[in-house]
Amino acid sequence: MATATRVTEADRDTQTVTLTVRIKRTQPDEGIVGKWQEFRVEASPLDRFLDVLNKIKWTQDGTLTYRRSCAHGVCGSDAMRINGHNRLACKILVADLGTKISAEPMLGYPVIRDLVVDMDPFFAKYEKIKPYLINDEPPPATERLQSPAQRERYDQGTKCILCGACTGSCPSVWANREWVGPHSIVNAHRFIFDSRDRGASERLQILADRTGVWRCRTIFNCAEVCPRGIPVTELIEDVKRAIVYGSPDVPTD
Repeated sequence: MATATRVTEADRDTQTVTLTVRIKRTQPDEGIVGKWQEFRVEASPLDRFLDVLNKIKWTQDGTLTYRRSCAHGVCGSDAMRINGHNRLACKILVADLGTKISAEPMLGYPVIRDLVVDMDPFFAKYEKIKPYLINDEPPPATERLQSPAQRERYDQGTKCILCGACTGSCPSVWANREWVGPHSIVNAHRFIFDSRDRGASERLQILADRTGVWRCRTIFNCAEVCPRGIPVTELIEDVKRAIVYGSPDVPTD
């Protein structure tokens, strides 16, 4: 992998720079699998890497394939491995990457084409943990109220945008494609610790099996790459404690 050349502070605001961008290409219809291709691109240090990819696709190679949607770090569509780390292409700036940049699909996923990976297994695991409110009690006359502390208990998990960066950075996922993955546990946490939900025991049972939380080796890759700053490993430890104690109502420290 190329060593990045840092962009100076003076360059950030006043100059364009010439980038050398290496992209790992996979195009099954052309018989290309995992072949690196190099492009040279003029860009501003304040351009996002998504802007760089767009320039390559629009002016140099229209066959380059990647996902993108909102371009504001909310939809999670453009997660990929940039300079060896899972990131959102729409959030990372050229100034923070240097003039030598590599891009490849996230590890741990089947590659469909170029930077696009197959997310179907990812979402199947997400659906497994029942990511919705479960409450069959008669509805109250008003809202199901919560205190600020009750809301705070699961707030971090609500920030997940299902970009897949955490799961694609996890060695446990690389080693075992059946493992439910950090993204599923984070979203289970969001409901397990919601005082309005009544499905905690069901989710804890799902996550207690051999493909559940105990496959986590507490490596912290997931928390380091999360574009929303979610303390993923911490939430996984919360769920482990709840399984051990048989209830989400246990101390967190």
